[in-house]
Amino acid sequence: MDALQLNAEIYRAMSEIAEDETLMNKALKYIKKLAAQKKDSSLMSKEEFFAKVDEAKEQIKKGEYTRFSDPATMNLWLNSL
Repeated sequence: MDALQLNAEIYRAMSEIAEDETLMNKALKYIKKLAAQKKDSSLMSKEEFFAKVDEAKEQIKKGEYTRFSDPATMNLWLNSL
């Protein structure tokens, strides 16, 4: 679907719930949530998050990690990023 078709479909769906204030409030809340996600590029889906966790577990199994002897050393490393 192109953008024009998507807009038409959104407006069609909105017209079906336009008389129900509760449903319109839910739609608005979700649309605002989507808009906020677009602004924040650091947000990720659950699937993306757990894929990163799985990747980190694999790196640990391979010995590809950094170990710190104390918090000060860790903070120096973090500040260098």
